[in-house]
Amino acid sequence: MLGSALLCGSVVNAQTPAPSPKRPASAPKTTIPDKPPAAPQVVTIIHRLNGLKMFRLLLRSEQAQSIAAIESAFNLRDDVHTNVIAGLAMDDGQTIAAWLPEAEAEFGLFDAPDVTVVSPDAKRLAAKYIGLDAVTGLSILKLATRNEIPAGVIADEPVNTGETVLLFAPEPVGKSRPVLARIGAIEGRVQDVLQAPSGGGIARFKVSAPKLSQANIGAVAVNQAGETIGIIDGLEGSEASILPAALIKRAAQRVLERQASVPRPWLGVQGEAVAQLKFDQILHLGWEMKRAEALAGKPRGIMLTSIAPGSPAAMAALRAGDVILKIDDKDIQSADDFTWWLDQAGPSSSVEFTVARPDRPVEEALNVKLSAMLDRSFNFKWRPRFSSPNRFSLFDQGIETIALKPLVASQLGITAGLLVVYVDPLTAAFKAGLEPGDVIQSINGKPVSMFKPTMQPASFTFEIFRKKEKRVVTVAANPDRR
Repeated sequence: MLGSALLCGSVVNAQTPAPSPKRPASAPKTTIPDKPPAAPQVVTIIHRLNGLKMFRLLLRSEQAQSIAAIESAFNLRDDVHTNVIAGLAMDDGQTIAAWLPEAEAEFGLFDAPDVTVVSPDAKRLAAKYIGLDAVTGLSILKLATRNEIPAGVIADEPVNTGETVLLFAPEPVGKSRPVLARIGAIEGRVQDVLQAPSGGGIARFKVSAPKLSQANIGAVAVNQAGETIGIIDGLEGSEASILPAALIKRAAQRVLERQASVPRPWLGVQGEAVAQLKFDQILHLGWEMKRAEALAGKPRGIMLTSIAPGSPAAMAALRAGDVILKIDDKDIQSADDFTWWLDQAGPSSSVEFTVARPDRPVEEALNVKLSAMLDRSFNFKWRPRFSSPNRFSLFDQGIETIALKPLVASQLGITAGLLVVYVDPLTAAFKAGLEPGDVIQSINGKPVSMFKPTMQPASFTFEIFRKKEKRVVTVAANPDRR
């Protein structure tokens, strides 16, 4: 999904279909009709993306692998996409929490997300983007002045099945320019409440409502007393997954304490709850018959099925077939338990796992230092759809690119090649000075179209164009990314 509400401006004509609405003569304004707010804590957020960031979204959403044509007025740094979404004013009247999924496209770029907050009484308020909380996916903003918004109540009260709630989100008004939006609400009903493994509150709850769509992700859920009880962070059919109020508060606190984005802890494993595995699956992962029967007879823990090379799990010598039974003396029964306790541990922290291994008769205690992962969409098995897992890929070096055809390149004042849309800050490429906006012309002396080694070289020499100037950047290969 590229936008939660509105798309404006011109983007591209891509090799794979991509949105390409016509660009207006000047950037459209987004206005909020004068309408009394139904929930004073719900604000409107206008988030604009420039062309470079939009290219990354197109690449990540697999809507394009190369750019074949753009309109003459297009510029990589121009605003080409506007997302209008609901935000929640926290109880200090200055902090805003919101689900802005497209903000993830901005990491690795040097300018902060372009956001404007519109108050319930239609005033545009200056806001600073503080950072993303990668555990919850919430973005945290700070208004320039305290108490600019009369904050409502954010309730930590229990949420009950069958309870009626209102889901507040921006809704488009008409089709004319300037783009119009206002906060509207749909009524829903709580269907399911998932308690946190600690027994201390709610981990998630679900709300069903008619007419739910992707545009409702990010909507603020308010109970009948007018109290905020959560923010929609996912949708499946007619049911919305709600991030509860307590987790919203913790997310805001984490980001404000750091005054920057907060990564989520990363272990680097994939696995299945033992309770969900069939007996032959346990045997297949190296367990002999008797011990497999004992394991299946007391279904607890997470059986690891794969380990990411170079990950904290690999460094701790965890292997496929190992079963994590406890994290810091807390029993693990399900995948939800496992994710919850890792998230509570936080990035760059050390945890103690109690592990059962197929080739060891007794349980072992392993200390593991978690790493940090900022991009919530990261998955160590994910690769661009158009690449092969058995061949060299810049993606494995933390570099995301999209191909520019000669016509497009000439319009941008450069030559054909690979436009860099993202560079992972934790890689050698970033340290060597490769930047989003660079166009890679050749790799190790060969045009990018001809550089197709089956083996990864020890280093890369990139000939690039940056602001119409030719440069050379040498990058050491990162074997851990393979």
